[in-house]
Amino acid sequence: MANGDLDSVLDLNTLEQYCSAIGAGTLLRSVVLFEKLLPEYLANLKSAYDAGDNEVLCSEAHKFKGAAGSVGLKRVHHLAQSLQHGEDPSWAEHHAEWLQQILALIEGDLATLKSFLEAKA
Repeated sequence: MANGDLDSVLDLNTLEQYCSAIGAGTLLRSVVLFEKLLPEYLANLKSAYDAGDNEVLCSEAHKFKGAAGSVGLKRVHHLAQSLQHGEDPSWAEHHAEWLQQILALIEGDLATLKSFLEAKA
């Protein structure tokens, strides 16, 4: 993946700072923990969406946003950030699309992150 493409998927500045501060191996362990929790995050998002519970959907998106951001997953972090703001005028029109993008992108973005960190470890 070209560096410009990588920068759209990962928060490279933050990841470089984390790697310098705590080491890529330590950060990779955090990513593995995120990966273990991912099915629950996604199930909660889908369940709230399927139930039409927008308040819970926004709350679950907020939790997912924080977790994704903490490990440097920039693209899905930004999508979750949009998804958490149910008061935004464009939310009703776009929330389903944002959720579908998260679901479609997360596995590939996570694999990209792990490869990036493994190369630095």
